[in-house]
Amino acid sequence: MIKEGLLVVISSPSGGGKTTICNELRKQNPSYQYSVSVTTRPRRAVEIDGQHYCFVSHDEFHRRIQEGQFAEWAQVHNHYYGTRRAFVDRVLRNAQVSLFDLDIQGGLGIKKAYPQSVLIFVLPPSMEVLEKRLRARKTDDEQVIRTRLENAKAELKYWPQYDYVVFNDRLGLAVQQVQAIIDAELCRVSRVKLSE
Repeated sequence: MIKEGLLVVISSPSGGGKTTICNELRKQNPSYQYSVSVTTRPRRAVEIDGQHYCFVSHDEFHRRIQEGQFAEWAQVHNHYYGTRRAFVDRVLRNAQVSLFDLDIQGGLGIKKAYPQSVLIFVLPPSMEVLEKRLRARKTDDEQVIRTRLENAKAELKYWPQYDYVVFNDRLGLAVQQVQAIIDAELCRVSRVKLSE
């Protein structure tokens, strides 16, 4: 049994599969906690406030920055995103496994604030597949898709800064690999705690 929570950050460029992998892991492991990011991005039609994201105004977001409410925050695709410090503190205190579906800046920000966190980078099979996935969503206009693809080229350069890399060519296999990483990290943390 672990005495402190396990922070698992899953990152990829938009369309890389991080959200889908997190959703599958949560279905298989109902005890896993999920960090709902705060964002200034407009809500998509399929999204539920408080479940997919906590949607706030720019003024509200900046107020929360000033109050120190975020463990990390970043500007991505012209919108702000942040991770609530209170959530992270709670999962650590309650010795829970928590999943963070974060972009590269957010993932590296969590690692800086919480060095014990585990960072997993999800690689898409190719830029062509990434573009197909973004278009299949039917949630963004052409300019947003182009911006996300350009940003993806830069984001892919950061995978060496992550603890693990998973290739998302087949979703089921990618989910299994991420679960295996979590299981291995839980064993490692348990051994460390027992030896103390």
